[in-house]
Amino acid sequence: MTIKDILVHVDRSERSRARVDIAMQLAQLHGAHLTGLFAEAHTPVSDFAPSHLSPGDTGDVQQTGEAWGQRFQEQARKMEVSAEWRQINQNSLSANDLIEQVILHGRYTDLVIVGQNDPDHNTGSVPGDLPDRVVIGVGRPVLVVPYSGDFDLTTVRAMVAWNGGREAVRGVNDALPFLERATKVLVMAVNPEAGTGHGDIPCADICTHLARHGVKAEAQHVNAPDVRVGDVLLSRAADEGVNLLVSGAYQKSRMREMMLGGVTRHLLEQMTVPVLMSR
Repeated sequence: MTIKDILVHVDRSERSRARVDIAMQLAQLHGAHLTGLFAEAHTPVSDFAPSHLSPGDTGDVQQTGEAWGQRFQEQARKMEVSAEWRQINQNSLSANDLIEQVILHGRYTDLVIVGQNDPDHNTGSVPGDLPDRVVIGVGRPVLVVPYSGDFDLTTVRAMVAWNGGREAVRGVNDALPFLERATKVLVMAVNPEAGTGHGDIPCADICTHLARHGVKAEAQHVNAPDVRVGDVLLSRAADEGVNLLVSGAYQKSRMREMMLGGVTRHLLEQMTVPVLMSR
């Protein structure tokens, strides 16, 4: 797969700047077209959000989006990136409608970029479960950018979370455009004896597959049955100095609603580096 079409979700939070910067970097690096999508919910997404925005507030949102669009297009021109700006202006855009808009626009791209939820600074304009539901519903690789920190993905040092399952396979292959350019690729299995599909040497087979794509990957595994798998992955990512974590998105069904599995949800909540997820 090549990356030739990227979508980045933008809102009026300061962290949108980090997402746009990464999106611009990747579009320039891969020669891709970049679409910026400005969308916020105008109705409450939590019991703590105001019941409705006033007409003046709605106007402020529209003006903010237009200002963002001007900065977006200016940055694209300076970086010589093919880009377009889309803005969802609806006075009653619900949290669910916002998510559906991101999913709809994202389905016609190669990569969707969204932001991690910041539980301490969520104003209610973007639902906290947006990353989860986009990962589940869009059908494209999703790059989730942490709510703090500065990141440069022009040089990638990647770690792949590997368990031999379908989701992990999808994650690895969707990540090939990143892995083929990476200066370092580590494939990590946690508690491999607890699962299947690893073969005699955990991660060896997937590393062989990656080698056939020109990716030199190092296989590692760790046994830590008393530690959460997500914590092991994030700790190792920090120790190894990686700046991109690749993972399949795992699901479980609960009361007819598809929910993300424990490891996936933990990574989305606790990530310290961008996470590329596929399902």
